[in-house]
Amino acid sequence: MKIVAMIPARYGATRFPGKLTSDLCGKPVIVRTYLSTVATGLFDKVIVVTDHEQIAEQIKAEGGEVFFSQKVHESGSDRIAEAIENVEADVVVNVQGDEPFQDKESLSDLVKVFGDKEVQVASMMRKIEDDVDVINPNSVKVVVDKKGYALYFSRCPIPFVRDTFQPFYFRHIGVYAYTKEILMQYTSWEKTMLEKAEMLEQLRLLENGVRIKMVETKHEAVAIDTKADLDRAIAFYQRNFS
Repeated sequence: MKIVAMIPARYGATRFPGKLTSDLCGKPVIVRTYLSTVATGLFDKVIVVTDHEQIAEQIKAEGGEVFFSQKVHESGSDRIAEAIENVEADVVVNVQGDEPFQDKESLSDLVKVFGDKEVQVASMMRKIEDDVDVINPNSVKVVVDKKGYALYFSRCPIPFVRDTFQPFYFRHIGVYAYTKEILMQYTSWEKTMLEKAEMLEQLRLLENGVRIKMVETKHEAVAIDTKADLDRAIAFYQRNFS
């Protein structure tokens, strides 16, 4: 299989504009993400997809490949669909641009499931260990069937506990892998009712009958959504790489 990693990199983040170009111990956040993705050695090609000249210049300075978006997109999936249209690929992995420390083991496990020809889409989940996360609407929960396929994603606690039985909960990790064919189809479909209700684009796939294979990981990603997150990422880098 030809496996391509796409890193959508939109400059104008709502909560932390310009976060991807912020310095993280000597290199911009987006460069750290690009370099750690390349360092996994899993991909035939790694492409940063952006709408901003500064991000493009920073990646090119590292010898990286950039696709400059010509359209306005609502989601990272839409952005990478535009970029991948004329790229030869069997599997496309959507790597989050604001997660500068990519984990090789987790991404390898994600890609491996495409050895099963039935798998069209895969994503990751992590067992929730903090009860606060269960009720936090910003922590998206997922429930799966016995074969590991997603049954539903929600910002609400799922499953609902009616009696004394205590289930465990999984948090959805927003890294996706798609066959190129299903990615191009999916991004052409209209938004669906559940997607609009929960504001979760992956529900569009489920509502259209596309199964999502979930891969459990123990890796805790360092995602940068706020200035405080950037400070934590800097501390993480200093502990682990300095």
